[in-house]
Order: sequence, then structure tokens, then C-alpha cells
Amino acid sequence: MLNKISYRLLSADELLEQFHRSRKYSTDLISNLSAEDCQAQSMDDASPAKWHLAHVTWFYEVMVLKPFEDNFTYWNPEFAVLFNSYYNGLGDKHPRSKRGLLTRPSLTEVLQWRSNIENRITKLLKVKSSAELLWLIQLGINHEQQHQELLLTDIHHLFSYNSLFPSYSSANSPSPTIKKPFQWLNGISGMMEIGYEGKGFYFDNEAPKHSALNQTHSISNRLVSNSEWLQFIEDGGYQNFKWWLDAGWAWLQVEKISAPLYWSKDDQSELCRFSLNGNFPLPMHEAVSNISYFEADAFARWASQNLTDFAGARLPTEFEWEAFAQSNSKSSNDLFGKVWQWTSSNYTPYPGYQPWSGIAGEYNGKFMVNQMVLRGSSAYTPEGHSRITYRNFFPTHARWQMTGLRLAKDGI
Repeated sequence: MLNKISYRLLSADELLEQFHRSRKYSTDLISNLSAEDCQAQSMDDASPAKWHLAHVTWFYEVMVLKPFEDNFTYWNPEFAVLFNSYYNGLGDKHPRSKRGLLTRPSLTEVLQWRSNIENRITKLLKVKSSAELLWLIQLGINHEQQHQELLLTDIHHLFSYNSLFPSYSSANSPSPTIKKPFQWLNGISGMMEIGYEGKGFYFDNEAPKHSALNQTHSISNRLVSNSEWLQFIEDGGYQNFKWWLDAGWAWLQVEKISAPLYWSKDDQSELCRFSLNGNFPLPMHEAVSNISYFEADAFARWASQNLTDFAGARLPTEFEWEAFAQSNSKSSNDLFGKVWQWTSSNYTPYPGYQPWSGIAGEYNGKFMVNQMVLRGSSAYTPEGHSRITYRNFFPTHARWQMTGLRLAKDGI
């Protein structure tokens, strides 16, 4: 796998500092949760907080310690099956839909296991520092950051099913507020260099760097807001098939969707949105979030014909988004830290793409079908995890993640 890594590997000391900071952040995320909170699973696509904590520990035990530690022994060999996610090359897996049934091991034992593995990784790095070991630990840190975001989105989804509307934290979560009027900006057109090339970590699906052609287009200076989405609802957008892809219309009917996830009305028929802070009146000037690709695409079609300023609107391609981000990385254009942004691009390999060799090759490449690309990052994404070339991906119906949209149009 290392012959495909062109960036500077961090030193053992740098990695240890990042490793311990990352591990602490994971346990900080559950500091306000009970053992019962950490056990429950609200749907097949979500996982219990306890499972997330265990899975990222499993990764270090199986992917790092097992091949590199002298006299390696499992903490518990059965955990190798319980907390495997999708690595077929590593053996059997516990069914994803039944992760919430794993009442054993307890949260206490999972935390003890985490501590054991952390101590062993620390000792290992003090006596061994091969390039492959350093790379695997760097991958492990980034892998854990992905699960930190998933832990928050899954707790958000879990708490939304509780009629008490519990608050995850008394501290206000980051607010994806829209602060400026909508405006079309000239997109970056022509042949563009797309993909990662640099000295930092990146995932294999971000490479190789290659040329892509952007036709003349414009792109919005900001994200779509809740108030604009409410206009779509009030105009019957969820009841009019003309705005929807056929698969999206079928999904809408089966799931009886009529608004973004977490929108509801209280006893006084006031429109509310449930967040990690609880259930509150819908903040009109925040970016709309928790929408599927189907919804994002339907809104763009509706807005193109019903909102004067949005005439011609569509979803941007991932290459239009990346070119825009490259030229506006120092501007305040809601690129990062608010909501992931749907694009119209299918999640497919770049020209010349090669997955990592070995077990790590299962990380991204095998999911390159029936998924759409999202760009940017959300309020739940750990600091420093995202970058301009980062390619997130989800199926068209997914909306429990913090997903929103910005718009593009052909021409200028």
C-alpha cells in the first residue's frame, strides 16, 4: 500500500499526540450520555455509541497491533467478529441491523478495552516506527474521526424518537446560520485539476489528481436556508410529482415524507426542528439540513421555476464544487462546518484510481456504486478532518446525516 502514498508521514511523536487527542475526543463525546443512551440503535443505518467506540478500537487491535505487536494476543477474540463492520477479508461480522442487541460487552468493558489498546499502541510506537505502521495509525486516526461524526448523527437520530426531546448537551451546538443574501457567482470553467496532491493525509478515493472539464456555469454564494425550503413545502413541493425523479417520488410515497428530517409541529402548531440541543422553533435563517439527495434535487428543480433569483438552478457537479472551493477557500461561502452538500455526481472512481492494497483496500473502493457524492463538511465533522478534495458519499435516500445543498446553474 505504501507505494501509493506520496505525502509526508507524520513522526511517531506527532502521531502519538494526534492519536491520544482523537481517542480522548471520542470518550468526551459520550460524557453526557448514559450507558442506556450508548446501547440503543434507532435504525439499521445507525449504530449505538458503544458500538462506534468498540469498532474504532477493533480497528487498532486487528489492523495495527495484530501484524506489528510482538506476542500479540486479543483482548477478547470474540470481539473480532462483534465489531467488524464490513471487512470481508477479516472474517465474519455481527449483523449491522442487530448491533443494538449487543448488551455484552458492557460499556464499562468497552472503555477498559479502549484503554488497553491505547496503552499498547503507545508502547508499540515507542519501539517501532516503520512507514507502514505509521501510515496505518494515521489511517486509524482519520477512521476514528469519521466515527466521531457518525456517533453524533446517530445519537441525534436516536434522541429524535424520544417524546421527551432530550438534549444531548447544555452547550449550544454549532449553528449553520445563513448571513448573506443569495447571489450567483461565476463558477470556474474550463479544464481543472481535480483530486488530492499534497503533503497531508488523504483517502484513496480522492486520488489520483486528474483533469476534468467544467462547462461555463454559476454557483451560489451560500447554502439554501430553512426559510427557502419552507416556501417549497408551502407550494406543495412534496405533493407534486413534476419536481421529483421517479425513484424519489416512489421513495416519497412509501416513506410518507413531507418535510426534512427532524421538522415537526408542536402543540401550538408552531414549526419546530429537533437538534442535539432539543426541540425548538424552526430557525429560518439556518441552512436546511437532513435532506436526501432526492429532496435536494427536487428543490433545485422547483426553485429553478418558482424563485426568480434561483432561475436555472440545479445541483452542482462535484468538480464544479471543488473548483469553486479551490478559488474561495479563504472566503466565507459556507463551504465547511455547516452541512455536507449534495452534488449531482455519482460516486465513481477517478481515472487511474487504484484502491489501497491489502485489507485497507476495502475502505472506499467497493462502495463505488449507487451512491452520490457530497462535498464540504458539517457542524458534526471533527475539526481538521475535512478538506477541499474530500469525497463523502451516501445513497440517494439517506438523510440522517447533516446534509444540505448549494445550487449551481448553466451559464453566467
